Amino acid sequence: MAKERLLDVRATIRAGGEPFDDIMQAVAELEVDEELVLLAPFEPVPLFGVLGAKGFSHTTESLGGGDYRVRFTRTPGS
Repeated sequence: MAKERLLDVRATIRAGGEPFDDIMQAVAELEVDEELVLLAPFEPVPLFGVLGAKGFSHTTESLGGGDYRVRFTRTPGS
């Protein structure tokens, strides 16, 4: 089973910040056996394409209240 690296960007976004650099840094630091679990105040659809191009698939779960948990997992061979 893969290990999880949790990144919660909800407070950053709600404060008007842009977490893209933090997200990309977390992705770059992932170990081969790690998945990124992202908590966001909306479904981060544009990120799906960006990380898809880097070899990641995703699953999305609504947490209610507009919040989402998105799990990014390396696709086999990536």
